[in-house]
Amino acid sequence: MPRMPLFALAALMPFALICLAAGFGGLWVWAAVLYMTVLTATLDQAVRWVMPDAPEGAEFPAANALLVVLALAHLLAFPLVVWAIAGPSGLRIGQKLLLGFAAGLWFGQVSNPCAHELIHRGNRVLYGLGVVVYATLLFGHHASAHRLVHHRFAASLDDPNTAREGESFYHFWWRAWGGSFRQGWRAEARLRGDRGLHPYFHYAAISAVSLGLAFVIAGWGGVLVWALLALHGQMQLLLADYVQHYGLRRARLPNGRLEPVSARHSWNAPHWFSSSLMLNAPRHSDHHAHPGRPYPALRLPAKGDAPYLPYPLPVCCTLALFPRLWRRVIRRRLAKWQQDCATHSLETKA
Repeated sequence: MPRMPLFALAALMPFALICLAAGFGGLWVWAAVLYMTVLTATLDQAVRWVMPDAPEGAEFPAANALLVVLALAHLLAFPLVVWAIAGPSGLRIGQKLLLGFAAGLWFGQVSNPCAHELIHRGNRVLYGLGVVVYATLLFGHHASAHRLVHHRFAASLDDPNTAREGESFYHFWWRAWGGSFRQGWRAEARLRGDRGLHPYFHYAAISAVSLGLAFVIAGWGGVLVWALLALHGQMQLLLADYVQHYGLRRARLPNGRLEPVSARHSWNAPHWFSSSLMLNAPRHSDHHAHPGRPYPALRLPAKGDAPYLPYPLPVCCTLALFPRLWRRVIRRRLAKWQQDCATHSLETKA
């Protein structure tokens, strides 16, 4: 199957199901939940297919158009879901909870990769659209911290969004949120000096407008639901950050600088359907090596050149919610990867 139709189908189908669930409830609510959970995991495991790497230099003129469509879908779905949960939609309590769960997964697993791609595209309009998506998730500072902090310091103790070995997701969550907020602010301040308004004020303004819209839709209940949906989406984003660099470290060179980031500093996953849903976010090593490379062109590194997750990225993110289970699953694989890296380093020096 051609890759762009697959990206579009995988990422937009749950949007349609969420809209139908918000409007009609019933089985549509279950369809949205099952798509984002059972169906994705089942297709990844049942169909043992890996999307082949795109030819070097291949162009994808529809890639940015799909990002714009997904961003606009996010901006439509968020207030619609708030109305369905907090407004006079007629949905039962159980249906509202399930709808919020499915929508939060979509906001975190599709809207986040979409915004992430947009802020890397090098076009001011696309970048601004990515910022709007993040700010509606009340997470606008990620647009600064991801580009200016994470890409510079990934897989090091200097990066708040890199999880230490043995660190639980819940400890990481608070450290990463606060650390990326502060370091992103400082990085933007150094970059801009006294020129213009700090971008954090723009992020805050968009978030305030979002919450104001929630109030118009359903009063203070709408504001609470918007904030909870945003929190759910943020959690999905931070779970991906937690898993994708967990326990990996770049060496410190004699001059005090970090070694260049390479394929071995990110966890990858080859599973076809979740990769399509998440716009190839699981091909994380290549993104760090080529931040400007569009998502359909991201490549999988050779198995010996980079660590691979034992399960699809969404499954690993779910496991990370249970710290003991996550450590049991990842400990042996991480130890083997560290040993392989140490052996390779000795062979190289010899």
